Amino acid sequence: MEKIEKIYGKEELVRKLSDPEAIPEGIDRDRYVIGTYLLITKRNWRVRELSRALAIEQSTGTWLPVPGETPEVRMRSVAKVVGIYEVPDYEVEVPEEIRERSYIIRIAFPFINFDRQLPMMLSTVVGNISLAGKIKVVDIEFPEEYVGGFRGPKFGIKGVREILNVKERPLLLNMIKPCTGFPPDVGAQYFYEAARGGVDIIKDDELLADAPFNRIEERVVKYMEAADRANSEKGEKTLYTVNITDSYPKIIEHAERAIELGVNALMVNVFTAGFSALQYLAEDESIKVPILAHMDFAGTMYQAPEYGITSPLLMGKITRLSGADMMIFPAPYGKAFYLREKAIRTGRALTDIFYHIRPTFPAPSGGIAHPMVPDIIQDFGKDVIIAAGGAIHGHSRGPAAGARAFRYIIDAVMQGKTLEQAEEESEDVRVAIEDMMKSIRELRKIVGE
Repeated sequence: MEKIEKIYGKEELVRKLSDPEAIPEGIDRDRYVIGTYLLITKRNWRVRELSRALAIEQSTGTWLPVPGETPEVRMRSVAKVVGIYEVPDYEVEVPEEIRERSYIIRIAFPFINFDRQLPMMLSTVVGNISLAGKIKVVDIEFPEEYVGGFRGPKFGIKGVREILNVKERPLLLNMIKPCTGFPPDVGAQYFYEAARGGVDIIKDDELLADAPFNRIEERVVKYMEAADRANSEKGEKTLYTVNITDSYPKIIEHAERAIELGVNALMVNVFTAGFSALQYLAEDESIKVPILAHMDFAGTMYQAPEYGITSPLLMGKITRLSGADMMIFPAPYGKAFYLREKAIRTGRALTDIFYHIRPTFPAPSGGIAHPMVPDIIQDFGKDVIIAAGGAIHGHSRGPAAGARAFRYIIDAVMQGKTLEQAEEESEDVRVAIEDMMKSIRELRKIVGE
């Protein structure tokens, strides 16, 4: 700083350091969390002034100057616009027919303002910015100094594989269907059938947690008994991720009691329970089981192209930072409305190097059927959880056959075989594909094709 002061002089340096704008090289990147935004404006909006106003609004100031917003306060805490990029990048003139203009805006926020926690970070980087019209958060960059305050997943991909003793192949997950409305003893039979067929992980549907007709305590006991029976038959282990989603502190009480009763994994609807609830569970030393996070409610935050938070950030980076060992997110192959490239980017956000944070197991889900397995493995590699519900429980020969068919296709793909070869070799696979084609024909009748 002394060298810089010699260049500019003290007074000018104070002015520059307290200004809500800088070039990226003009800030200490270790002190800032950087938000990147897609901003769409009317043709003649003054985007530089708007960006500066957003930086001030989300740090030291408000819509008009206030006496307490001194240069000293700004030097420590003001956010800074560090990039404004128009797309396309008009340099000479804006075509007459253009009515709206699109920009990528980058704002750096000193994290001393909110410290190493997610609620206040999101209140700052997203917060009231989300009310500023057509603006979408497309990324948040975290310095290592900030991420050092988080533990992330307790187990991650490697830890989940070690628990299951599955070293190489993709894992198979099943969500019990029907989603809800049944008692624990009925669900236990569904569980047993799917598990004995070769499912690695069985989760509650996101619509079932601690319902009056199916309480967590009773369900855990019955499902884990079913798991033990299935495990002894197949010679493999099954994880049961019980859905403990509830208000605080019940969510913690559910976790503790379920673990007492022998459950070996947990599930949280993270976007309704909250990132902090997931983080608390993941960082609690007494909770020694992996946690699966579910995507429900996320569509309200990412689906609009000009508003909200982009999905790889929301369901990828932030959920991973919160501590999810496994993450259910939409699959572009089945019933979910989701771009394939976005699904792949979400998977990368869950698994790419992120300082010391362990990778989260990606689990694309939503209408997954047996013929989709080759595409899933092509897009995500072996470190993926193939999450299927109805395709297992709706198999004409029963859930065990539905699970066996998935496992057969997974193994076939890992051996370099085609889906057609798997269909020729396995009756379970042949029937599964026949079931899917029948469902497609029925669906076409409904939609009038």
